[in-house]
Amino acid sequence: MKNYIKELLKNSYDLHVHSKPSHFKRLIDDIDLIKMADQFGMGGVMIKNHYEPTSSRANLINEHFNFNTTAYGGIVLNQTVGGFNPYAVESSLKLGGKMVWMPTRDARNSLKFGNMDGDFFERKGLSILTDNYKIKTEIYEIFEICKKYNACLATGHLSIDESFILCEEAIKNNVKIILTHPDWTRTKIDVEDQIKLAKLGVFIEKVWSNLDDGDCNKKEFLEPMKRLNFENIFISTDRGIINKDSPIDSMIKAIEFLVNNGISSSEIEKMIKTTPKFLMS
Repeated sequence: MKNYIKELLKNSYDLHVHSKPSHFKRLIDDIDLIKMADQFGMGGVMIKNHYEPTSSRANLINEHFNFNTTAYGGIVLNQTVGGFNPYAVESSLKLGGKMVWMPTRDARNSLKFGNMDGDFFERKGLSILTDNYKIKTEIYEIFEICKKYNACLATGHLSIDESFILCEEAIKNNVKIILTHPDWTRTKIDVEDQIKLAKLGVFIEKVWSNLDDGDCNKKEFLEPMKRLNFENIFISTDRGIINKDSPIDSMIKAIEFLVNNGISSSEIEKMIKTTPKFLMS
């Protein structure tokens, strides 16, 4: 079984990992993260930071080490980068960034649940909608920048309503859009809605930590995959937190779980290789 899992892990991608340097305690730094992923033959890892762009960090790793694993970076549109700031988006993507997340810890929806561990300043919550419930003009500017650089847009910690509005509008504007961890408590979206969005062309991120930490159950995690024939859906770990498994160990456990629940190697490969590779292309 171990060799089978290791073979599946080769050329796989994890598009949601938190590493150091960070404003919060993390288990592993950028270089050791990619070094470890490289030892297992992974294709790529996305470095995420809530409060600073990671494009330059990824560039340095790719240019100064001989890893076969590619480091990817992006930007989260929280208050420290000016929120919905098209200039910050353009800057990050010009440096090679491949992902733009809507606000996470600073999203109005997320702050309704209170601060998260490690938050270090008080702030007004961000929403993609105006007081008249129209999409803010800046969002359309961000759409165009994402298309210009062929980058992905992700929903972050937006509310269910905002996520639906953003996804539907992004699809209309031919933007690659990802529904971020719909199994997490603050961004929970039911199975039927996940499937509905995927059929529109939205990519659904199924996060191993959400199942591992008890935010969702086995049925919620697996059913969308099966009903979508494993299309427009991918696995990430959202790991890097202290006192939890490493991102690579988490991906191994995710693969083991899928295998033990009857998911075939070709179906697993769609979710950890084919789809994430397409998103990063």
